[in-house]
Amino acid sequence: MTVASEAPSVGLVREALPQLAAVFAATLVAISDGMLYGWTAPVNPILLSPDSPVKTTQNQADWLETGLMLGSFCGLPLTIYLVDKIGRKWCLLYASMSLVVVWIVIATAPSIIYILVVRIWAGNTGNMAFVAAPMYVAEIADQKFRGFLSSLIYLMMLLGFVLIYSIAPFVPIWAHCIVGGALVALQLIIFPFMPESPYFLLYKNKPEEAKKALKKLRPAGANIEKEIEDIKLAVERQKTEKGRPQDLVMIPSNRKAIGIMALLNSAQHMSGISVMMMNLHYILQEAESIYMSASTSGIVFAVLMVIAASIASATIDKYARKTLLIISSTLTGICLLTIAIYFSLKNSGYQVGGISWIPVVAVMLYALSFKSGLGLVPIVLTAELFPAKTKALGMTVADGFYVLGAIASLQVFQQLSKRYGMQYPFYVFAASCFVAVVFTYFFIPETKGKTLEEIQQIVKGKYDEKRVNERREA
Repeated sequence: MTVASEAPSVGLVREALPQLAAVFAATLVAISDGMLYGWTAPVNPILLSPDSPVKTTQNQADWLETGLMLGSFCGLPLTIYLVDKIGRKWCLLYASMSLVVVWIVIATAPSIIYILVVRIWAGNTGNMAFVAAPMYVAEIADQKFRGFLSSLIYLMMLLGFVLIYSIAPFVPIWAHCIVGGALVALQLIIFPFMPESPYFLLYKNKPEEAKKALKKLRPAGANIEKEIEDIKLAVERQKTEKGRPQDLVMIPSNRKAIGIMALLNSAQHMSGISVMMMNLHYILQEAESIYMSASTSGIVFAVLMVIAASIASATIDKYARKTLLIISSTLTGICLLTIAIYFSLKNSGYQVGGISWIPVVAVMLYALSFKSGLGLVPIVLTAELFPAKTKALGMTVADGFYVLGAIASLQVFQQLSKRYGMQYPFYVFAASCFVAVVFTYFFIPETKGKTLEEIQQIVKGKYDEKRVNERREA
């Protein structure tokens, strides 16, 4: 049987529909999390205004950004424990229940301290969701659709940015909290009816439950017995590999996987995406562009990211992961370099009124280029590169580098822009993108069209492509 390498087409919709429904239900939390992630960009100017509904200082506003990331980092031990203890599905439900509380507190907070505390907690639950969801999706998806389905979590997160940028500048704070809370409440209603990951169920020695779960996820007539046997063999083999924390660095294949994800996840944020998401309105105000307001630019920026991510999601199983990463990182770096040069000219006294359209255009092109690869491929690779025994630990540690990259990028932006000028953090971010291009070319393995077991053999350096193709054609 030949494995399809194209994204789900119209003729495959019926086959993919059960998996798509499960993924949609699993990733509703990502929309709410995206709203919280981008929350400070439109809301901080409101909180810092003279008629703020909650009195806020500039230092407190900075902590609203960093606090979310610190909460994510502090939540790593709990995430490591729960994803393998209670399962991917129940971790996602736990995250949804927590975010309902977060939105209620933000809507009713009498002081900024309450909001800061729940944003730290939101970082904790968001971390859990962004470890559990990619694991869940990768483990329920047919390999024909895995890249497409795995990318949907970022697409859902981007929809959250569109919502918060479109709503928050124009309504009271409590109004957008209702929207965010309603999304996770919907997940709590529909996701309990979806199956748990067959990989997780077999890992917990529940073969009958695994068969029932897989049957719900595959179309009628699919060879469930063969697939369940393949999964069982993969899980049994991977169970023989030690899953101790030190094995992430002691076992060469795990060390390679964690090294790849450490750099890619760090590069995502050192390309400035957290800074853009959380400070977009402020950056465009500093650019003094007369062509588009900051609020309107924010909405367009978020919509363009959704468009780029949608196209990338639909094509990620058609084109090589490495190609997407290299092209995306190169174009993203050029956009950041353009913004840095603009601020260099502006801060050196050059009259930039006639070219103030440049930062707006560069920001919009950044949205398109980042989400076409650098903002999407790493989340797919994270769920693919680690074996079952160390997947929870490996993905959580990789997510730790993701969070540390976010904290570092925010500090780079806050400290360099305040002390030396707005251009300097953007030079750093541009350089990071070009480093990612070189790293991708030399060190990232290609995983397009491969099963999770085949990917493990690639990481171990034992992959025999000729033998695999012969088996598929048999």
